[in-house]
Amino acid sequence: MTTTAVPQAEPAAPATEEPKKKTASVIELLASRICHDLVSPVGAINNGVEFMEETGDDPEQRKEALGLISHSASQAAAKLMAFRIAYGSGGRDPNVKPEDVQKAFSQLISGDGKITQAWDPHGNLGPKPLPYAYCKMLMAGLMLAAECLVKGGFVMVRPGEGDQTLIIAEGDSVLVRDGVEAALKQEIEADDLDPRLVHPYAISVIASHYGYNLRIKDRKEDRITFALDCPSAPAPETAPSA
Repeated sequence: MTTTAVPQAEPAAPATEEPKKKTASVIELLASRICHDLVSPVGAINNGVEFMEETGDDPEQRKEALGLISHSASQAAAKLMAFRIAYGSGGRDPNVKPEDVQKAFSQLISGDGKITQAWDPHGNLGPKPLPYAYCKMLMAGLMLAAECLVKGGFVMVRPGEGDQTLIIAEGDSVLVRDGVEAALKQEIEADDLDPRLVHPYAISVIASHYGYNLRIKDRKEDRITFALDCPSAPAPETAPSA
């Protein structure tokens, strides 16, 4: 009896490691960026504790040290809250409202007092109702706008066309750093990113995932306008939080 050999399927080619490498690179840079922003206030807290240990019972010096610790702790907490909303799953929780974003951003920019914000979190922000993960993207846009105000200024939020929110940075010297716009468009390879550009790049990836587009709409010497193009779908009633 003659048997016919059944052809064997070729083994599947191993999945390319390139996407994993890119993801790992972005995660590493984002962690580096977060750590870099937290090093200063956390280090200042440590310095304040050491200063208290050295001052002994001198009430004035202890008061000065406590002031340093309190200020630095507030700054660290503000940055952690901003990062949690922008990068963490907590930002997509529908219980997070625009007023929570405004409060968190106010604490974030309160450090040197050079930047202020002027917008009504209860007013018309563009999309109605607010889409899923809107507050996450709003916080990310506010953080980008603040980075443009190298000498201080104002950050405003206004309704745009249709389901669009405008985030405006206005000041004496407004600057979009080299590579930021390309990072927002994901036109930079992950290997070419640095901690300075990983925020706009990561936010662009997150925005795409949720159906948003965050882009530079207009730029002038004293004003930069970011447009947050929102999906039309409303936010779900419940969502997990971090």
